[in-house]
This record gives sequence, C-alpha cells and structure tokens, in this order.
Amino acid sequence: MPRILVIDDDAAITELVRVNLELAGYDVSEASDGVKGQALAVQLMPDLIMLDLMLPRVDGLTLCQRLRRDERTGDIPILMLTALSQTQDKVEGFNAGADDYLTKPFEVQEMLARVRALLRRSDRVPQANHGEILSYGPLTLIPERFEAVWFNQTVKLTHLEFDLLHCLLQRHGQTVSPSDILREVWGYDPNDDIETIRVHVRHLRTKLEPDPRHPQYIKTVYGAGYCLELPALDNVALANRNEMAAS
Repeated sequence: MPRILVIDDDAAITELVRVNLELAGYDVSEASDGVKGQALAVQLMPDLIMLDLMLPRVDGLTLCQRLRRDERTGDIPILMLTALSQTQDKVEGFNAGADDYLTKPFEVQEMLARVRALLRRSDRVPQANHGEILSYGPLTLIPERFEAVWFNQTVKLTHLEFDLLHCLLQRHGQTVSPSDILREVWGYDPNDDIETIRVHVRHLRTKLEPDPRHPQYIKTVYGAGYCLELPALDNVALANRNEMAAS
C-alpha cells in the first residue's frame, strides 16, 4: 500500500485529503509544520509527499529544497498543495524541486489523478519498447539510471527531466504540443498548466545547452510547442574530430 505524507497546517484540508486518499487505498501520515514534516519524511520514506507552501516554523519552499538536497528523500515525488495560484508561485515551487502543483480549492478527482500519475512515474524504471528511440546523434538516454550521455558527457536527470527529454526525443526534429507533453510526461491533460512545462524545459536547458538563454537544441516553437533538434551522427563525429585537432 503506497504511503503518502501530507504536510499542511490547515486541519480541514488535511482531513479532506486524508479521507479521500484512504478511501482510494493509500496509507496516509500527517504533519502540521515544516519541522515535523521533514522529520517524518526521513523517518517514513513515503512514496509521495503532499506539501503546503504556507507552513509554520519552516515554509514549504524551504522544506522542498531541503528534501531535494537530502539523498534519503531527494527522489520522493512532491506535490505542492497550496492556495497560492499566481504563475510566479508555481515557478518558485517547481524551481524548489516540486514535481507537480495543485491549487486550493481543488476537485478530489483531480487530486487523485495527479497522485496516481506521480506514483506511476516514480514507481517504474523506464523500459525500452520495440521501436522506441533511446539514442540519436549526440544524445543517448540511460533509463536504468535516469541519465543522458550528451556529447560524451554523462548528465544526471531528475525523473521528470528524463521523461520530458524522452518525450521530445521520440519526435526529434518535430514540434511536440504542450497537451501531448502534459499527457505523456505528467499523465494528465489540463488546459492551463503550460508554466509547468516551461519551468522544466528551462531546467533541461541549463543541463544541455551551451547557452540556455539562446538554445540550440531544445527549441521553443511559439504557439505550437517544443522541438528537440539534434545534429546527425556524422556531424557530431566531425565536430569531435575538429575539437580534438584544435586541442
């Protein structure tokens, strides 16, 4: 039975979340402030953390950053659950390490759908299917370790970053729409969560692009989506030879 840790100081919300999660078959633990939440996260090692931003003692953003830096809790999926709904609030949550963001008030079915999607993604090691692309030009994905070999350098990715890059790689050279990305990577298809994609694309660019502000490989196609443009193997080999000759 998956264990979910709910860290929220709003007793009414916590009760609503707990009851519906338990009815859906989850084991639920609770903490009402950031200090207790961090202690329980380390003690219980839950399968998912639902984290409010506005917490006493230690706020949710700080706690999220601490959980991500701790190797014991760094890979636990975190669903931000908060009344803050501005785009900048979402950006800050994702930058702190959250995997998803749910704004209060929320529909119970939407909450459960996002919980299932996060648990489904974190509970598996991606397996290559027949016909699936895992390597092209300078990029090779290593599903077992959630890593990418990029121009002969190993790059460690988060689960979300790996899934996003995998999604784009399957259609390299083609534009992938935001709705397709949300459906394939996050497991749901909301109409107003484009900022979710933008933040994680920015994170990928900081790891893969020579100049993330002027991307060469992960292109934004305005009004349409994103496109992964990779040089062919011959071009990569030529670039490597030129680099070796210059060194």
